[in-house]
Amino acid sequence: MQGTTVRRVGLVLAATVLTGVAACTSQESSDTPDLDRAARGRALDALRAAERATEHAESARVESTTTMGALMSMTADGTLGWSDGITGTLTIKYTGGTIADTMRRLGTTSMEARYLPEAYYARMGEKFAEQTGGKRWIRYAYEDLEALAGGSGAHLGDQMRSTTPNQSVKLLLSSGDVRKVGEERVGGRPAAHWSGTVTAADVADDGLRKQLTEAGVTTETVDIWIDKRNLLVKKVERARMATGLMTQTARYADYGVAVRAERPPTSDTGDFQDLMREQPGTS
Repeated sequence: MQGTTVRRVGLVLAATVLTGVAACTSQESSDTPDLDRAARGRALDALRAAERATEHAESARVESTTTMGALMSMTADGTLGWSDGITGTLTIKYTGGTIADTMRRLGTTSMEARYLPEAYYARMGEKFAEQTGGKRWIRYAYEDLEALAGGSGAHLGDQMRSTTPNQSVKLLLSSGDVRKVGEERVGGRPAAHWSGTVTAADVADDGLRKQLTEAGVTTETVDIWIDKRNLLVKKVERARMATGLMTQTARYADYGVAVRAERPPTSDTGDFQDLMREQPGTS
């Protein structure tokens, strides 16, 4: 693989992998019958309380695992805040799939990602920096993601900005069959387990509905666990997509934790759009 090709693939994969942390997912429709009105009312009341509490907490520590068929498997660990747009820092590790194989050829199996309200930054490996004039960081402005894959990345910015835990609660509020599965323990503490299926047509939030539609999703399954403080402590989302079954599991803890996400030095940062334009054969 020639240097310019390696660099181009790395630029696109870094964007795809990082936004994949927030991707909406889907699976086949559930056969669970509609709940009676009273039970659904109780479920919605509990979920609205969780949405408010989680949103007001404004930050949390997150640990997640994501698989996308044979394409990719990865883990993410760090802190995220959502009081004024998304901010935070995550360490992302590639654990399998064709994307992980490609990233190894780029000289890295992990990546630091820093999220700020207007853009996110990816720290690539030293081998990749050799192809970018020594710059170790790539800046992705959310609006610039429309350039990915002929426009297929148009809503990746929306996905990234909706990665906060209360978004899973919002999705489940749209479910026609949301139900309480039972009481379980998460991280040694009791939590209520809620589950449901969501169709794109049912989602009231424009941004979330776009995510489902752009991904070709018709139905999504969502499971969440809510603790006694009405805070989301775990979620599992599943999908059947063109690349295979997608599954994402995330755990949230330390709500209210201090979050830092500093912009990397300008001298060590290349802009995604500029780097793409510099490559031969991209005009």
